[in-house]
Amino acid sequence: MTYDLIIIGAGPSGMTAGVFAARKGLKTLIISKDLGGQVNWTTDIENYMGFQEIDGQALMEKFENQVKDLHLEEKLTAVTSLQKAGDLFKVRTEKEEEYTAKAVIVSSGKKPKTLNVPGEVEFRNKGVSYCATCDGPLFRNIPVAVVGGGNSAVKSALDLANYASEIHLISDNGLTADSLIVERLNQLDKVKKYLGHKIVEIKGDKSVAQVVLEEIKTKQRFGLNIQGVFVEIGLDPNHEFLEKLVEKNEANEIKIDCLCRTNVPGLYAAGDVTSVPEKQIIVAAGEGAKAALKVWEYLLKAPNTGVVH
Repeated sequence: MTYDLIIIGAGPSGMTAGVFAARKGLKTLIISKDLGGQVNWTTDIENYMGFQEIDGQALMEKFENQVKDLHLEEKLTAVTSLQKAGDLFKVRTEKEEEYTAKAVIVSSGKKPKTLNVPGEVEFRNKGVSYCATCDGPLFRNIPVAVVGGGNSAVKSALDLANYASEIHLISDNGLTADSLIVERLNQLDKVKKYLGHKIVEIKGDKSVAQVVLEEIKTKQRFGLNIQGVFVEIGLDPNHEFLEKLVEKNEANEIKIDCLCRTNVPGLYAAGDVTSVPEKQIIVAAGEGAKAALKVWEYLLKAPNTGVVH
């Protein structure tokens, strides 16, 4: 079967795109390794219209329920390649399945950046985590480190304050988080800051036991005994499956115009994986809606792409 549209990713932009595509009568397939994406890691959301406060998982459950009400076809698996063959797109997954579509929306979001230091891979899920919301309760009454100085890092430290005995906040570039949450952080006695420092190694036996810090100015190194490391240093676009198919900007994000179009006809993108500024849930959802509407217009106008009904 050839679909009208395949949507890669099922976060706010992907699921919203699916809803708008279904309402336009497009035969649509959503392929994603999970439902909700990085929003599932978010705790309190206070800036999504219609909800004064809601956590990320609860909001994504509402998105998911709306998608399911429209009986959209979904495949929970990771995409490994996307290629264009003539007027059609070929999408392959890690399950060695191949799907064909007349248009594609890439809404695959971003993934956490890594430290790239010795011990990080070895102790992943053995004390090294990239999601305080997910794993924080596992670190009750033990000392942990949080790496980063932005909003994600400071919010993670505040979240972990409910569980950990000590929180060591490590940033090579000072604190760049919003002043309001930094003020909240400064009120916590259990938080110690190491600004102008970086982790150069993570040590342990069966799990994390210590990080080695380096003061950037002096190059002096010392050990810090902790049992958990939460890495919150930003996100990278999640689009390895594209290879060189589309143009990207200096931040390695997919370049799109104001109509969500890439440089490849029929290939659209939406959400955090793109060059659109302001990575917010409400922005991603709006971009997903716009992308789906523009795909519908493209399929109406483009030759050899009659819409399936």
